Amino acid sequence: MQGHVGAIVVVKVTSERILAARNLDVAGKELVRPGSTLKPFVVLELLETGKLDAKQRLLCRRPLNIGGVRMDCSHTRDVTELDADDAIAYSCNSYVAAVTLRLDEGELLGALRRAGLDSPTGLAKSESAGRIERPANQGQLQLTALGERGIEVTPLGLLEAYRKLALRKRAGSVAAGGAVFDGLEHAVAYGTAHGAFVEDMKVAGKTGTAAAANNPRTHGLFVGYAPAEQPEIAVVVYLKQGRGPDAAMVARAVFAEYAQMMKKP
Repeated sequence: MQGHVGAIVVVKVTSERILAARNLDVAGKELVRPGSTLKPFVVLELLETGKLDAKQRLLCRRPLNIGGVRMDCSHTRDVTELDADDAIAYSCNSYVAAVTLRLDEGELLGALRRAGLDSPTGLAKSESAGRIERPANQGQLQLTALGERGIEVTPLGLLEAYRKLALRKRAGSVAAGGAVFDGLEHAVAYGTAHGAFVEDMKVAGKTGTAAAANNPRTHGLFVGYAPAEQPEIAVVVYLKQGRGPDAAMVARAVFAEYAQMMKKP
């Protein structure tokens, strides 16, 4: 974290034991817009309720304006048609905005609350509870699903939500949502979270970039777990100034060190 303001927390997936942390109080108290780190939970809800076929391919449409907010995708323009796996790997705003309209506001709120994003985690002595507003129209529904409006979470809240995904992966309980778990691995292997890639271990994770309501500067998030096949650790990186890819690069040092530890007899 040298040169960065923010927080990083590493937990053991099976026990929630904190293995390492910097600025745990910041991770537990600061409420931030989660950006694209929400996408896996939205797509999971759609897949598991049968509202989305994982193999259905949709065109990425640019420019993308939602409720007066410009939401063009950050992935390269040569990625033009995506399925559910691709949408997570390349963090396609267009795909997620389109399929989110298959949910009503209650279904979206339910999915985010079941992930625990508006609840304290118990990982720190003093925590804030996340806030999720009920969307008033379709535009607000889409912006909430993209983590850009109507929702604020703590970095610890995101870490706990991804730790639960890691537990599902360990148990082989991915079912209809398998494309999301594949997408999280592919995001690190070649997608928008590639900054967290390490040679000796598969990592799964997602980046997020968003701006606060009263601050045009963006903050960056990375949340993920490793080894991807049988997760042992989960990591969140929060940078008060920066972008998701910057946070992924910080996380890479943690995963690289863990990969080296796994090699030791």
